[in-house]
Amino acid sequence: SFRSKSTRPAVCQAAGAWPSPPGSRFVCTSLPLDAAGAGCPLPPVPMQGGALAPEEELKATVLQLRETVLQQKETIGSQREAIRELTGKLSRCEGADGRSATGTWKKELGKGKDTMGDLPRDPAQVIDQLSRTMQTLKDRLESLEHQLRANVSYAALPSDLREMLQRRLGDLERQLLSKVAELEDEKSLLHNETSAHRQKTETALNALLERVSELEKGNSAFKSPDEFKVSLPLRTNYLYGKIKKTLPELYAFTVCLWLRSSASPGIGTPFSYAVPGQANEIVLIEWGNNPIELLINDKVAQLPLFISDGKWHHICITWTTRDGMWEAFQDGEKLGTGENLAPWHPIKPGGVLILGQEQDTVGGRFDATQAFVGEMSQFNIWDRVLKAEDIMNIANCSTNMPGNIIPWVDNNVDVFGGATKWPVETCEERLLDL
Repeated sequence: SFRSKSTRPAVCQAAGAWPSPPGSRFVCTSLPLDAAGAGCPLPPVPMQGGALAPEEELKATVLQLRETVLQQKETIGSQREAIRELTGKLSRCEGADGRSATGTWKKELGKGKDTMGDLPRDPAQVIDQLSRTMQTLKDRLESLEHQLRANVSYAALPSDLREMLQRRLGDLERQLLSKVAELEDEKSLLHNETSAHRQKTETALNALLERVSELEKGNSAFKSPDEFKVSLPLRTNYLYGKIKKTLPELYAFTVCLWLRSSASPGIGTPFSYAVPGQANEIVLIEWGNNPIELLINDKVAQLPLFISDGKWHHICITWTTRDGMWEAFQDGEKLGTGENLAPWHPIKPGGVLILGQEQDTVGGRFDATQAFVGEMSQFNIWDRVLKAEDIMNIANCSTNMPGNIIPWVDNNVDVFGGATKWPVETCEERLLDL
């Protein structure tokens, strides 16, 4: 039913020309009381034949109005269902974002339940209100769409971030590869330098090993440091051996050595000791056809020794400053003695002791005609006169007694100019050679 809560009269007018043709519809519009006569004049009611009675016309109008209201109510109901459906969807969408506008939508749709429960009296207002509501819904939907698009853009941000990170990682990877290439180059250079250094080191080590091998080969047969001989194969002024140690001041001495001479005539100079100011401080020499001579402080004594047969011989010479007494031993036997050889002259210290050459200056000015040609070994010096018994024991190989001033050891003898050191025959073999 249609109820009017307004005190204003409802004036009905046909929606077509006046009078209304059959089948025309009516629209009701509320007017003020003072506008009832001017704004909507009542149509004259036909009263003559064929015309409807006023009651019937009014009844027909009421029926038409009721039908119109019912249709509008159905339309409003369907639109209200659509609005509720849209409102529910919006509520669910906004609920996902933490917002709910159900109450707001209800207020906007009708300012309360009365609007939806009690339809407006003016259909134009309902349509206008529906239009506004639909526009509001459209605006909210567009706002929600914008928000969803924004959410989508935010959701796409990690992908952009991943792309940026991938680009950054690509740059870092390229930088890393470049650094690795640089490190490989440095490694290659370092390897080359290391190889060159290793090669140089190996070369030096090989040279040292060869030198050690040569030394070991030269000394490989040395059963002990004193079992070697010095070989002087040529009569020259540059082949010689040198004793590293020097002599202290001596008032007596004994010199013993094994030698084998292959030169004739004269064995040359087996050894010489020179000091500053005196080149002939101690000299043992056989020059030309002269006998073997012992010089002390340039004083001479001839010795009765015969060793130029090319065989091994053991020679010992003793001297003391007291009365200048001397002794000569060959192969353990005393063959001569004498006195007044530089009596009361002490042997000066700090000189140079040379094997195989006679010195005209300290350590030099050798004369080839005075050079020793042959082999020698066991050159020892003591600071006293040895007993004849000790000399015999040394000569017959029954005792080994190194010199207490100059011992015969490998590291105390250097050779120069082609002189060499070799393993010496055993003492017994030397005895068999006599």
